[in-house]
Amino acid sequence: MTAPESESLSDDALLGRYAAGDASAARVLVDRLAPRILRLATRLLQDRAEAEDVTQEALLRLWQIAPRWEAGGAQPSTWLHRVAVNLATDRLRRRRGVDFDSIDEPDDPAPAAVETMIDDDRRRALDQALAALPERQRVAVVLRHLEGLTNPEIGAAMGIGVEAVESLTARGKRRLAQLLEGRRDELGYDR
Repeated sequence: MTAPESESLSDDALLGRYAAGDASAARVLVDRLAPRILRLATRLLQDRAEAEDVTQEALLRLWQIAPRWEAGGAQPSTWLHRVAVNLATDRLRRRRGVDFDSIDEPDDPAPAAVETMIDDDRRRALDQALAALPERQRVAVVLRHLEGLTNPEIGAAMGIGVEAVESLTARGKRRLAQLLEGRRDELGYDR
């Protein structure tokens, strides 16, 4: 299979090809899906190493179910998001009791431009605010507004209805606004 040919195939088709022994299909799926899963896991866990572990475990599980995958049902990406959310949730539950606010952010010794510093501050503020949300609200907000999934996709990934997704994202956005209120100047936003 050529690279342009594989790029045009759906995730379903690529997973089917992988199950039939086409290793290049797996490479295309990893290139397509792993960055999204890593971003999701990093946002949920606030730890890059753990997020990488979750991403690897989720992909491993995808490869394990590939021979039994039924095309036309849930999308592999939706299934993978659900697995990643579950794996991240399990890790978060195991580490409860650790005060993450007491852990200092590592300093970056590399000189950076002002814009990069402002972007980093904004990202950190958002990550801290996300970490303060209840778990299900955080998952819904990250999947919707940072990963760009639709409400039905989020519902499938979380195992809930679309109305529940809408409620969780709305409450999560309101809470984020409260948590970030009064920080516009500090984060470099003009009034």
